[in-house]
Amino acid sequence: MTYVVTESCIKCKYTDCVDVCPVDCFREGPNFLVIDPDECIDCTLCVAECPVEAIYAEDDVPDNQRDFIALNGELSKLWKPIIEKKDALADADDWAKVTDKADHLER
Repeated sequence: MTYVVTESCIKCKYTDCVDVCPVDCFREGPNFLVIDPDECIDCTLCVAECPVEAIYAEDDVPDNQRDFIALNGELSKLWKPIIEKKDALADADDWAKVTDKADHLER
């Protein structure tokens, strides 16, 4: 099993999760993070650190977010690793509680 970043991360991109990852499995896109399923060791440390509760165990991803499992796998092959915490996007707090933001994902 691996962990998956879901829709809540879009347009926020808080990186608290990156700081605690012991294997640097996060990848950074313009306005979203993903987890490389080949690198994730299922340690669960990132889950508690995400302020928008965007990270789930693969088996626990909500039904309406299941597409993000494949999306994490796909984008993790294209995006570069992020290995240290950075500032969130400038308007992250405005987007933190917004739902249905998949259309805003920048690849």
